[in-house]
Amino acid sequence: MQARQRNQQPHVLQNSVVVFSKNYLPLARINIRRAIALLITGQAESLEFGSTKLWEVRSPNVVLQVPEHIRLTIGNPERHWKVPPVNRREVLKRDNHTCQYCGSTKNLTLDHVIPRSKGGQHSWDNVVTACDKCNSTKGDRLLHETSMELKTKPKAPIHPAVAFAEQFWNSQRLTDNDEFVGRL
Repeated sequence: MQARQRNQQPHVLQNSVVVFSKNYLPLARINIRRAIALLITGQAESLEFGSTKLWEVRSPNVVLQVPEHIRLTIGNPERHWKVPPVNRREVLKRDNHTCQYCGSTKNLTLDHVIPRSKGGQHSWDNVVTACDKCNSTKGDRLLHETSMELKTKPKAPIHPAVAFAEQFWNSQRLTDNDEFVGRL
């Protein structure tokens, strides 16, 4: 009987909570169980924005109101992140495993936009993902010497929390616009 009850999780435990840093920077989305642990241990506090949802979680002894947004009260995790080294895995991840010249996702290699033989550095703003075909077509030449163009300008990856924050605030802006349009 207990095994069957465990497999049928209450709907409330399937929700997620947005975690903000001490500086109110949105860091990540976590499951509600992790949020409860952070709230109970005092490592986080509730945040209430205009229309914040509250989920009620019950145990035999306690009824908890878990908000949609919480803020960490300890540490400052955004200080500990360093820009990763320029290597194949990180460049492929940054470029979404896609050739930056033609968009192919097969037979990927790395290409130095300004070839090393012509003074190009092995740095985030000079290394891109390229398929075998585009890499051999470009060869040891500069972009203006070929008819090729980059799909996106190479740059160092940004802090994961900053990327999440941009995504979070953009999605909030969209929902706010939808609410505004709905009122018209």
